[in-house]
Amino acid sequence: MSQPRPSRRAAPVEPDELAAPAPAGRQALLALLVMGVLIAAVVGTGVLVNKVLEPAVPSALARCATSTQVAPREYLGPQPMCITAAQKLKATVSTTQGDFVIDLAPEVAPVTVNNFVVLATHGYYNGLNFWKSEDWVVQTGDPRGDGRGGPGYNLPDETTATPWGLAAVGMARPAGGPVNGSQFFVQKAAWPGSGPTAVYNRFGTVISGMDKVQQLSSTDTITSITIKVS
Repeated sequence: MSQPRPSRRAAPVEPDELAAPAPAGRQALLALLVMGVLIAAVVGTGVLVNKVLEPAVPSALARCATSTQVAPREYLGPQPMCITAAQKLKATVSTTQGDFVIDLAPEVAPVTVNNFVVLATHGYYNGLNFWKSEDWVVQTGDPRGDGRGGPGYNLPDETTATPWGLAAVGMARPAGGPVNGSQFFVQKAAWPGSGPTAVYNRFGTVISGMDKVQQLSSTDTITSITIKVS
């Protein structure tokens, strides 16, 4: 009769055969390195996405750089001048209701038009909603979406004799305050009462697409703004 074969038991693992854990300091360093790589990848991806989303810039505006950016949609100061009063500029504003075109007026509001062009060509307005929509006006350009935001600076007053009315485009300003650096509005009807009592930097006129403007509400957004130079 054959003898039972002895069972094979795994040899116990001696402590010195276990993988030694990395020192605490080394583990922390590796964690920081991994985190740094991940953050760099995310930031790099965001930069690339922003570049892709930025509208095509005409060669005549290639030198239109922004002032120092200190946060998303926030700058250290006003935008550097890069346009001339002699340029013919049009802005096609693409929205969730369709496109409308603004004939810009650098000959009467050069600082305001320059500011609008620089912000638009760098995608500042993309994704912002028309937070204010009333019978006579729609307003947008506020990164906060509540009427209290802006790019971190204000604009100087730029007066014009051009009358206000249907399709007029100007910059917003709070009562008693300065002209906002990014919020703009389009008139849909006559200004209430006797008209404006302050300077609102009338810098353009909608020349096509007013039917789209009339349909805009607070749920609509700007998808892009394209500047054309002729």
